[in-house]
Amino acid sequence: MTVGAHDGAPRQRRDARRNRELLLEAAHEVFTEQGLDAPLDVIARRAGVGNATLYRHFPTRAALVDAVFRDSLTGTVDAGERARKAPDAWAGLTAYLEAVFSTLAADRGSNDLMTTHLRGVESLEAVHEHNRGTVDALLSRLRAEGTVRADVTTEDVLFGLAALGRAVPALTAATTTPPPADGAVPGAAAAAPPDAWRRPLALFLAGLRAAPGAGALPAPALTAAELGEVLRELGPHRTRAGEREPGA
Repeated sequence: MTVGAHDGAPRQRRDARRNRELLLEAAHEVFTEQGLDAPLDVIARRAGVGNATLYRHFPTRAALVDAVFRDSLTGTVDAGERARKAPDAWAGLTAYLEAVFSTLAADRGSNDLMTTHLRGVESLEAVHEHNRGTVDALLSRLRAEGTVRADVTTEDVLFGLAALGRAVPALTAATTTPPPADGAVPGAAAAAPPDAWRRPLALFLAGLRAAPGAGALPAPALTAAELGEVLRELGPHRTRAGEREPGA
């Protein structure tokens, strides 16, 4: 037996590890740029491997998303912990949501994860549950203080934040580079500030405040289960009846 015969399996394992690393790097780049509904074959091409190699490592889109983002949302959990301990509940809620929306604006993949539900991403469920617990705890404190509407539920807030959060990438991307001064075009749009999301978020938060004479909210609030279904339908990566992801 030659020495080279002993090198086959270890080299295959090294190649497999390298291919996995390339796929994860490429997937993170593509998901950040295009969101979680980005074509998987684009990821494979950017990684320099074939589709079969991608599916061998990650049989479903959910498996790939889970591997890419498993550790990247820990900052959201940390921000939630700080918010729960804040002496002022309103300041805690505001700071927490500003931290969340900063992430939503910077990364389209994280935006999809935080504002919708994608079945099969197990590690994400803990992040969603922690987010819900943070909002619920802060609302409870605000109700006790009388500073938030008594009829606002956690599901109301989560739905409103998800709907607003979905608009953040478009708001961030809606920039037009101003033409040179010597060729200025009347009425040309100026670039929107990168934190333009702060204005609609502030308006949303203001709507939660208790106000004298405020009428009751119409229609019943969503249940937690109903909210989950709404968020799944809100996602660009939803699948229609009878459809499956390639490799699923």
